[in-house]
Amino acid sequence: MDYKKLTSPCGIDCFNCELYKDNITGELQKKIAAYKKVSLGSVTCDGCRESGCYLLDGKCATKQCIEEKGVEFCHECDQFPCIHLHPCLDKAQDYPHNYKLYNLCRIKKIGLKQWAENEAADIRKRYRHGELIIGHGPEL
Repeated sequence: MDYKKLTSPCGIDCFNCELYKDNITGELQKKIAAYKKVSLGSVTCDGCRESGCYLLDGKCATKQCIEEKGVEFCHECDQFPCIHLHPCLDKAQDYPHNYKLYNLCRIKKIGLKQWAENEAADIRKRYRHGELIIGHGPEL
């Protein structure tokens, strides 16, 4: 698997995303098609770097920024972390925005391959299903 191609510049693990073409369910595909008012067959995602963020209408400012700066990931930028990665409570239950910064820090520290193969799925699972224990982080 090409982890660089399937990890967004901002640290989202596209290969684990519910919208990624190999992971999406028929039920979610129908829901997205109805929401976006598009045909069912057009609801497919090849990952951010290939097809852009499927939930975003228009261009991604973060992706444009890394392209302008000539880096592959946000953590390679001399302004990391910036406002594009600022945590936010709005829609935190539905979107993975708040764990992007953590992912990028882990990628920077241990490398993309080790993060992707050994940590990314667990990080996503802890974010989605963990119970926050103050001082410990999310526990499963």
